[in-house]
Amino acid sequence: MKFENKNHNFYNYLLQFIDCNTNDYDFQIDEILKSFGVLNLKKNEYFVNEGEVCNCFCYVESGILQHSINILDEDKTTYLALKNSVTSSLNSFLNQIPSRKSIKAIADCKLWVVDLKNFKDLIQKNKTFNQFYYNVIEKQICLIDDYRIDLLTLTPEERYKKLLTTEPKLLQEVPLHYLASFLGISSRHMSRIRKNTL
Repeated sequence: MKFENKNHNFYNYLLQFIDCNTNDYDFQIDEILKSFGVLNLKKNEYFVNEGEVCNCFCYVESGILQHSINILDEDKTTYLALKNSVTSSLNSFLNQIPSRKSIKAIADCKLWVVDLKNFKDLIQKNKTFNQFYYNVIEKQICLIDDYRIDLLTLTPEERYKKLLTTEPKLLQEVPLHYLASFLGISSRHMSRIRKNTL
């Protein structure tokens, strides 16, 4: 799969995480783009089901992917992957073991996906992709760390207000009940918080 237009969203996303001054930069970028193919998911279709092996790592060009776990027949949102981000059920993907979570499209999605073989080839042989992956994972670890601390130290109101400041597009694009689950708040309490914040 080749991108003819280098102004493509994925290309621009890659540029945020890499050093563009290497000698064979153009060749390496082209190799990355060729390794990914398109996967379209309709709303409510699954990228991976809990208990199945995740076969792909993906860039989200459009749409929203909900990461969730099922507890007592209720889906609890653990993460929301918006457009212009990368995601996977990483432990399942890298180790080819059953996923402990489901990843579902909560809006129609256009994804650029790579399978494990091509992913490992890029990591081992493509310095630009290796740098990209390292920088993306480093950023994600910092975000997850902050999120866990916020769950323990901030009130529901404070968590909502922080989201309002740091991720306003989440509030515009994601249905309320998914956001409430993500923030660890009941939908009813979330509605009250929103009303009081307006």
